[in-house]
Amino acid sequence: MSFDYTGFFAEQLAALKAEGRYRVFADLERLSGRFPLALYRDERGRAREVTVWCSNDYLAMGSHPVVTEAMAATIVRQGAGAGGTRNISGTNHLHVELEHELADLHGKDAALVFTSGYVANETTLGTLAARLPGCVVFSDAFNHASMIAGIRNSRAPYHVFRHSDPAHLRELLAAADPEAPKLVAFESVYSMDGDIAPIAALCDVAREFGALTYLDEVHAVGMYGARGGGVAERDGVMHRLDVIQGTLAKGFGVVGGYVAANAGLIDFIRSNGNGFIFSTSMPPSIAAGALAAVRYLKSEGAERRARHQERAATLKAKLAAVGLPVMPSVSHIVPLFVGDAALCKAASDLLMDRHDIYVQPINYPTVARGTERLRITPTPAHDDQAMERLVAALVDVWTTLMPSRRQAAE
Repeated sequence: MSFDYTGFFAEQLAALKAEGRYRVFADLERLSGRFPLALYRDERGRAREVTVWCSNDYLAMGSHPVVTEAMAATIVRQGAGAGGTRNISGTNHLHVELEHELADLHGKDAALVFTSGYVANETTLGTLAARLPGCVVFSDAFNHASMIAGIRNSRAPYHVFRHSDPAHLRELLAAADPEAPKLVAFESVYSMDGDIAPIAALCDVAREFGALTYLDEVHAVGMYGARGGGVAERDGVMHRLDVIQGTLAKGFGVVGGYVAANAGLIDFIRSNGNGFIFSTSMPPSIAAGALAAVRYLKSEGAERRARHQERAATLKAKLAAVGLPVMPSVSHIVPLFVGDAALCKAASDLLMDRHDIYVQPINYPTVARGTERLRITPTPAHDDQAMERLVAALVDVWTTLMPSRRQAAE
């Protein structure tokens, strides 16, 4: 008898549902010029307007006219797709311009654009770790899945250091072969907890042992620093990072990923990274939108960045004032602790069904079991009225679903 594939899939999905971890996608239609409003369609296809409070379009650049007009004009002028991989007819002049702007943003010689931030991380880390002879990788315990995938796929030996712990990193580096190439990989803003890595201290340790440093700034580019170069720019340490990786899909509001570094390293990845070599390049319209967003946020983004930080700080204060369990965060991420997968989904469902507010539940494996949460991301487009509605809705949800916390929430 052959293996029961259908039964296996059904059993696994049933287990996810029983645990409350089965992921349901919200069917949304973004409304250009009206963000954070979107049309939501329920399981019967009925549409209504909802307010989105969990978007990664952190600065609301996805509907900014400078971006949408650049994209529309490029579609008319150049058509839809890029026409091939970067090596075979797919290098558009807009890709070249975008890479120049990104290199300048991070104070590096060169940059390389990928189809997503995931591919940028997986390809770059995987290529470096596999190709550097005898390379040993040191990875922060909370690194993103794309970073972990690249490191594991390289088959290079790796060690995991305690989250944002330079002392533990030093212990691990000290025990490694002093002659071996080493790569230390970590993030700046960790998107589920909202904490920020001690970049300078980690760079100090890496330099002490001759290791390359790789910083993932996906949740910071566009949003931190004088020109939007990220936390490393804000802290004055960009020059100390060997590789800076970023995304075009969050602060810049479009899609795609990139790495910036010295010219030799970038050329090495361009020439050896399979995820880059064998992927069709991003459409010219996407490159045009990203280019417009990067240029805008470099030169005119200070007010938008300040508003973004103010919105996050204001929401944290309002949630704490009504006794809701907002988790500590020093960034723009506002996590609200639940601690149970089924309860987290129920809270999300009730927000949508009763209040027309969309906040996605965050469960394992994105976060550890027992730390399930609602992850709220205020943007410059969320006004005071929307914020008051959200806080009132969350109080209602907490008092409905979690009676033991009723008094605190009231």
